[in-house]
Amino acid sequence: MNIQINRETLLKPLTSVTSIVEKRHTLPILSNLLLEAKQNKIHLTATDLEMQISLSIESATTGDFSTTISAKKLLDICRSLPDSSEINMATNDSRITLKAGKSRFNLQTLPAADYPVMTKTQGESTLVTIGQRQLKDLLKQVEFAMAQQDIRYYLNGLLFEVVANRLNIVGTDGHRLSFTSTELKQNYDKQDVILPRKTVIELIKLLDDSDEDVQIELASNQVNFSFSHFKLISKVIDGKFPDYNRVIPTGHQNSFTTDRVGVLLAMQRASILSNEKYRGIRMVLSNNNLKLISTNSDQEEAEEELEIDYAGDSLDIGFNVTYLIDVLNNTSSEQATFSFADANSSCLITVPNNTDYKYVVMPMRI
Repeated sequence: MNIQINRETLLKPLTSVTSIVEKRHTLPILSNLLLEAKQNKIHLTATDLEMQISLSIESATTGDFSTTISAKKLLDICRSLPDSSEINMATNDSRITLKAGKSRFNLQTLPAADYPVMTKTQGESTLVTIGQRQLKDLLKQVEFAMAQQDIRYYLNGLLFEVVANRLNIVGTDGHRLSFTSTELKQNYDKQDVILPRKTVIELIKLLDDSDEDVQIELASNQVNFSFSHFKLISKVIDGKFPDYNRVIPTGHQNSFTTDRVGVLLAMQRASILSNEKYRGIRMVLSNNNLKLISTNSDQEEAEEELEIDYAGDSLDIGFNVTYLIDVLNNTSSEQATFSFADANSSCLITVPNNTDYKYVVMPMRI
């Protein structure tokens, strides 16, 4: 039983699936990839029991077989071989031999029958189709607002909500919230899931900048993504996501629109002297003027002044400057609009001519 494959053909897909493999796992087989050869195709599968990525690649195979092999070792071997090497893999009992040119590697395997393959849930699900680039852009607009390791586990992921003909994606860590939405080709009954942080990050890596479709299947306890040669199955976070409609303000009267990059650079400069722990910055608004002021525990101070088109109330509000820099870094529009109600309420950041994107930051006392 053997496989003949070019190094380049194998390397990229191998890198894609291996990224979810845990380095140290209580189950040794989870450090392995499931490798299956049938009908001139190789199927690679990796899982961490929460998520599974599988893909298929064309290759010359003789005989059908399946085995599991160390993901890290296989990837390291592939990376270290010269470009355009031809790799030959042959299995016998509990070993697999890899040959390329004058190099030869003999690796241990574990039985494929023991590999914990995740299967698609049977039952009701909602099937949504969207372009790869479009989904990637939507995820990047919100993923930075997800919590990292919050005790409120339902915040460590993104809300995926299908309602009528919209797909809404929302991320929040309790201090700020990022919301984006897009129109779908048909109408659906309401369905929502919370996609875990790790799945979101892997998806962004795997999705192409192409108009090819992604098929998303939402079930109550898992989500399946199919695109290019990939199939990704992910469990979902069991919990109740906060009601984002209550967080997104309406009717913030005091607003101004300004050059996104200009205000971003000013904030980055002002943040240099902000308190390292709290990262506070004051936004002081007066007629056609915005001041950004930061201080730290060493009594150092930075001040930036910007001319803006503003005729609203005079305001002095504190924010975590990192949260403002994040949103300005992750939107691509030339302009950004900031809206406020008063000194104790949140700031709403939007993009001109795009009602589908909203970002909310809670104020902080400085």
